[in-house]
Amino acid sequence: MRRRLALLLAALLVPFGWAQAEGEPVISIIIDDIGGRHDAGLRAIELPGPVAYAFLPYTPYAVELAELAHRKGKEVMLHLPMQTEVSRPLGPGGVTLDMDRARFERIVEHGLAAVPHVVGVNNHMGSLLTRHPGHMAWLMDILKQHELFFIDSRTSAKTVAELIAREHEVPVMRRHVFLDHDPSEAAVLAQFQRLVAVARRQGYAIAIGHPYPSTLRVLEDQLPRLKEHRVELIPVAQMIDAQQEKEQRLWPESSFRLPTAAKN
Repeated sequence: MRRRLALLLAALLVPFGWAQAEGEPVISIIIDDIGGRHDAGLRAIELPGPVAYAFLPYTPYAVELAELAHRKGKEVMLHLPMQTEVSRPLGPGGVTLDMDRARFERIVEHGLAAVPHVVGVNNHMGSLLTRHPGHMAWLMDILKQHELFFIDSRTSAKTVAELIAREHEVPVMRRHVFLDHDPSEAAVLAQFQRLVAVARRQGYAIAIGHPYPSTLRVLEDQLPRLKEHRVELIPVAQMIDAQQEKEQRLWPESSFRLPTAAKN
């Protein structure tokens, strides 16, 4: 019970600045939905700096683009489709609430095998499934076995994914900003500015975007100018490791060190 309370405190309080970063604020950016469109994927992977890329399993260009991202030193993630509250097609490799554990594990394992060089996972949709501790526990058991991290995309305010990951000692953080819920260029720029503001306020922030032309234009323009914003772009695994070190100092029972992040 004591450890669970410590975990809950870490999950609730860290996003509000209780683990203030030392020195320059840091950001991480994940581009979701990679693999379905070749040209958009190529353009996204050319973004400057350690941007991470989350690949939908079994998409036509997932393997080719994941190999390219890896050669360029970028992080490759599995963008795992999960069931939503409102019925929406998940596409191949999706997991749902009606699956038993054996089928769930088989689908997740096959998804991980379908994308080379995976170092972490985040959820594609999942507003229903991330609310269910049992299925999230099954997922975290798999990720712990493979020494992968998890980023909770937070498609539902009721998600328990981050808490369950912590209970299973899976390196985890949450998304703070969606860059392109509104894909207009002005809105994306406003969200990028919000990302910078969040990072300055709490010391760190993680954003998720998509390979939309507007998103890529904003990032192509803004990422080379991060020194002007007084923030640093770092890999997701480095972000998790740094925050968990800070959590360990604040709540010694709540944290754990990130396993080797560059597992391929």
